[in-house]
Amino acid sequence: MPLNIDIQQILLHMLNFVILFAVMYFVLYKPVKAFIDKRDEYFREMHDEASRSLEEANAARSEYEEKLRGAAEEIKAMKAEAQKDSREDAEKIRSDAKKEAKEILNTAKLKAEHDTEVMIKNANSEICELARQAAEKFVIENTSDAYDSFIVSANDADED
Repeated sequence: MPLNIDIQQILLHMLNFVILFAVMYFVLYKPVKAFIDKRDEYFREMHDEASRSLEEANAARSEYEEKLRGAAEEIKAMKAEAQKDSREDAEKIRSDAKKEAKEILNTAKLKAEHDTEVMIKNANSEICELARQAAEKFVIENTSDAYDSFIVSANDADED
């Protein structure tokens, strides 16, 4: 045998290698492979579940955004309705105030006219009373002067 190679030794090493390979295959490879497959399946399930959760979250987000847009539009419509109502209320208040102001003015005019008439009547009464008193005084003074003048002229006539 050249180079000191023994075929029997090579065959024994090959048999040991095959036995070692078979033992390692059944003892280590299958359990490790099963463990890796289980772990791979676990992570695949987690990935699928995360994908489903992400899809559900995106769907919920889209739904909430749509609801939010709807709510914004509803708020806008309610705001416009409130502004319209407030304008109508303001206009009604203005018209009521104008009516009330007209009524107050009319009442004030009627009261002023009535007060003016009463004042004119009172003034006329006072003027009439003053004129009567003045006439009475004038008549009394004139009568007294006329009587005095008559007596003086009668006395003058007696003396002549």
